Amino acid sequence: MSVEGTTARARFTGPQGCLLAGSFLITLGSFAVLPYMSVLLHQRLGLGLGAVGTVLAVASLIQFAGGAVAGPVAGRIGLRRAMLLALALRTAGFAAFVPGTTSAVLAVGALLLVSAGAALYLPANKAYLVGGAPVSQRPRLLSASGSAFNAGMALGPPAAAPFVMGSPGVLFSCVTVLFALVGAGHALLPREASYRDEEAPAVPACRVPDAPRPGPSPFVVTVSSVYAFMFFQHYLALYAVPRTSAVFYGAVLTGYASLLVVAQPLLAERVAALSYPAAVRWGFGAMAAGTAAIGAGGHVGIAAGAALLCLGEIVLFLKNDLEALARSTAAPASVFGRQRLAAGIGAFASGLVGGHLYGAAEAAGSARGFWAAVCVQCLLLPVLPLFRRRTVRDPEGSRTDTA
Repeated sequence: MSVEGTTARARFTGPQGCLLAGSFLITLGSFAVLPYMSVLLHQRLGLGLGAVGTVLAVASLIQFAGGAVAGPVAGRIGLRRAMLLALALRTAGFAAFVPGTTSAVLAVGALLLVSAGAALYLPANKAYLVGGAPVSQRPRLLSASGSAFNAGMALGPPAAAPFVMGSPGVLFSCVTVLFALVGAGHALLPREASYRDEEAPAVPACRVPDAPRPGPSPFVVTVSSVYAFMFFQHYLALYAVPRTSAVFYGAVLTGYASLLVVAQPLLAERVAALSYPAAVRWGFGAMAAGTAAIGAGGHVGIAAGAALLCLGEIVLFLKNDLEALARSTAAPASVFGRQRLAAGIGAFASGLVGGHLYGAAEAAGSARGFWAAVCVQCLLLPVLPLFRRRTVRDPEGSRTDTA
């Protein structure tokens, strides 16, 4: 293998580089606002906690499950146009937040509009990124995309913190301008051929379309992965801030996102090389260990738990997307849209279950019981998918296909 060939593969094309830069800016703007929505809705606009939880659950469902329509939309109008439409929705949503800082109705409507734009954008973004690239480059491209998004997640909240409560109108105005500029940049991307399911590559003669493959279903594992992960995402603040400080919690979030940015590209090839059942065991095992460490409490336990959950996210989320692409003959945008639907189901279920579970733990006088319950679920969740792997085999008991 020549040095020139290796260097060529290590570089990104111009459109890929622009898309990755845009992904960073989009997440930077989004996470300058979205992590503080519960505070804005409850403390500034006066919504009750029950109403806030319902609004956030519905917004999460739209943001994730709405990805199911992203594939058909991208197939109809093309990936670039789908991204432009999504960015237009999100720009309009953030613009509506400016007067919405004094109106709960406008704020909720703006949040749902932003969520709808997010549902449409990400499947088209990932499909455009991997479009035309060899299968061997998918781990590198998807891990780089994850790093770009997580870099924005790391920098968005601390950048917005001084303005959230004091000058939210200024914050939303700046985010609106940022999204408008990113949308203008996307308009300069080269136009790609529309991805349609009927235009997907022909299936090899040795493979039957939509035939069951041995091993856990990527859709089911994605539902379970996001379900488990969102307990950490939604409830760490309630647990960590009273026991440490808001500054420490912010540092944990920043460190978490920074670790994702650095570690995900470094581990991408190793994650891709894992068998899917092994990746499921490693990923959920890391999440179980992480939630157990958080439950132990203290600065060290919370920080170590966050690092372990970061490892679980790297393994499960990347491998789920790679496995879904490898198994499907559909267009990439449709595959990523179904993965977003699975993520939406998991996030919605986690939001509904988590509130009751955390409330029960606090009523019992021990919030640590919440993390113990999540740990047990992380140990049990892989059982059903892996049991399916053992039962779906050919007559000789060997795999009919490889991941």
